[in-house]
Amino acid sequence: MNIKRLMGWGVLLGCLASFCGNILAGDVLVVVKPTVSDELLANPGIGWETFNRDAKIDKNLPAWMPSTIEYVRWSWGELEPRPGKINTELINQALKHAHDSGQKLAFRVKCCSTTPGKPFHPDWIKEVGGRELLVDRKDVPVLLPIPDMDDPVVLNHHLDFIKRLGELYDGHPDVERVEIGSIGWWGEWHLTGSKLSKLPSLENRMKVVNAYLAAFKKTPLMMLLNGKECTTYATEHGAGWRADSMGDLGSFSAKFNHMRNGYPTWIQETKVQDVWKTAPIAYEPPNEVSEFVTKGWPLRWIFNYALALHGSSFNGKSGKLPQNDVFQSELTRFLQRLGYRLVLDELSHPAQVRLGGKLEISMKWQNVGSAPCYQPYRLAYRLSNANAYQKVIVSGVTVNHWLSGSIELFNEDFFQQPKDLPPGQIYQVDDSLQLPSDIPPGEYSLSIGVVDESLEKPVVRLGIVGRTQDGWYTLSKVQIL
Repeated sequence: MNIKRLMGWGVLLGCLASFCGNILAGDVLVVVKPTVSDELLANPGIGWETFNRDAKIDKNLPAWMPSTIEYVRWSWGELEPRPGKINTELINQALKHAHDSGQKLAFRVKCCSTTPGKPFHPDWIKEVGGRELLVDRKDVPVLLPIPDMDDPVVLNHHLDFIKRLGELYDGHPDVERVEIGSIGWWGEWHLTGSKLSKLPSLENRMKVVNAYLAAFKKTPLMMLLNGKECTTYATEHGAGWRADSMGDLGSFSAKFNHMRNGYPTWIQETKVQDVWKTAPIAYEPPNEVSEFVTKGWPLRWIFNYALALHGSSFNGKSGKLPQNDVFQSELTRFLQRLGYRLVLDELSHPAQVRLGGKLEISMKWQNVGSAPCYQPYRLAYRLSNANAYQKVIVSGVTVNHWLSGSIELFNEDFFQQPKDLPPGQIYQVDDSLQLPSDIPPGEYSLSIGVVDESLEKPVVRLGIVGRTQDGWYTLSKVQIL
């Protein structure tokens, strides 16, 4: 951390005229340029997701890799074993395990199974007069039962289930997001490989989307990219989007792959190019990530592509990672930038301030990650002295509008090699801290943090060195006279 002092009124007036009202004659201006860190940051809502298991029991989660999200897919039958009865024991236990592992839970509900003898819908559907469909799938030798979402009995029971799920868990502090699932194989909004089945009517699909939008007003929602009209509608109403099979360059078909054929078409058709500015994007690989290495796919190409689409998190399916130095280096580089990464480039303030006056702080901030922070977290400052006195002042400045950089998508150069994502613009932030009149005079350390609505302690790690054990970044000294 480099600190320099600019001496004299002449220099001071030239550097920062707005400070003059609170600076004492002969005072100095303290300028701090924090050292940038390349540490992987365990921050809320971003990074590597564990799958169907929390971080404590995920044996394939390396010690060097943080994970703040556990991603789970539950069947409707698991969550509602009897009509009107939500399995809160199952959900609450998963929430507790995630919380104890330093994670939050993201989940999707699935209704249509491709596994014979293991349907995802409740076995009581037929008991209440609901209709099942028997459908084919090209890789399954028998017909599969799935719920008919065009049947009013089935649809109304499912819509009521979503409503009650929201009543119980909307705004829950340990729920990271809820995916708008329910429709299609595994809740993925498609019935690929079936000739006998078709998706529910657009009207009924929209009813499912609207049920989620109505049930989850506080918890962020996410929609599958390939949901077509429903994806457009959901994202226009605040949902983020999720891309399955990120990295696919030929897992399923020699004629089609997601990277060259799927995402460019779907993103254009659903008009979600700018959704990243206000809602998060998440990814999942086609199979386990080790496939990237075993098939010789270009790692830098895949990871730069994912960053260029402004993703925030990546579900690695909790598979075993390749023991490969090149893979680990590329994955680390990817995770360093996945999601938001807030860097304080410079901070300046007068070295002295009058008791009861205002401490004027000027800062330059930059988001060098791939996406914004979507929560309205606020800057906060802590003044502390050698006598263990501390005063925390929470700012009105929120960090959720600091965008990352961008590149042009899907042109010839992009498909040759997506460029490194540039850092976001530099945001000039000027803050004015009203000091309490009863603060003891003397020398204080000035620390900075980013806090949530609890205002109790910092929740975001910054991309600079100097973080203390309690989450603050001590930057400078100020004399209160």
